[in-house]
Amino acid sequence: MGVEGEHFTLNGRPRFLLGFSYYGGLGASRDSIRKDLADFQRCGFNWLRVWAMWESFGADVSAVNKDGGAREPFFGNLKWLVAECDRRGLVVDVTLTRGSERLANLAVHERAVDTIVRALEPQRNWYLDLGNERDVRDARYVPASELRTLRERVRELDPGRLVTASFGGHDLGREDITEALANVGLDFLCPHRPRGPESPAQTRDRTRSTLALVREARRVVPVHYQEPFRRGYTDWEPKAADFLADLGGAVAGGAAGWCFHNGQQRDAPEKQPRRSFDLRAMRLMDQLDVEERKVVESAERVVSGAGASTR
Repeated sequence: MGVEGEHFTLNGRPRFLLGFSYYGGLGASRDSIRKDLADFQRCGFNWLRVWAMWESFGADVSAVNKDGGAREPFFGNLKWLVAECDRRGLVVDVTLTRGSERLANLAVHERAVDTIVRALEPQRNWYLDLGNERDVRDARYVPASELRTLRERVRELDPGRLVTASFGGHDLGREDITEALANVGLDFLCPHRPRGPESPAQTRDRTRSTLALVREARRVVPVHYQEPFRRGYTDWEPKAADFLADLGGAVAGGAAGWCFHNGQQRDAPEKQPRRSFDLRAMRLMDQLDVEERKVVESAERVVSGAGASTR
């Protein structure tokens, strides 16, 4: 995986990253993972997002512990997953998130970065999100000064490793971009756009506006949508057409990647289906509803129809 201007490259060739959320993947069986990867790859998907620290529904499947060290068997699961995706030609987004009980300070956060980067350094198919929605002013918040320290640490350990840190719930302004690129030194931008029914129709123009600000900053980098809206999040239940319109807008606007986001059904009994939020009992593809399956089956055609390629 590499970066060339506003695009990602795979094996030296520009590729649009078409991916899916696989947050609790470290708790899934290897057989389930293999089946999911095969099914998504058959539909043209070439990356996935997994969290190195994930706890939900009474299960902790985190690869790192509260001190930032390796936590087995899930750390071994992370190494296996990245290697399996490397073998298949898939990119992995490995995401860290700061919280009140995990990565609660810079020292522990840096130790977790060390643990992951040292172990996964041989594989060149993954990138690191240093802090999910790091600008939200709650337990997730990571100051720019600390992000810069973490970014520099990754460079010391693995100079060619691509690194980002995602923004939560808004489009990016000039100050966001300057801070991320000039002050922190991120390799690409991951804005998590607003999640409302008006969002899909806005994505093309918002992407173009973001890229215009990036060019003004005199450091051209990709814009990557790693966590758009999903079903089960609010009263608005996006249909397949909404997902595909958002994807089409991302490609037409010049984005370098987009994710089919999925998670728990908030108001349903036991929050079922839980989708990528809980993969212990059932694999992801078997938890998707009719609308989501339409997205998976049609996404690659949208990308290719807009002039991009995932393969």
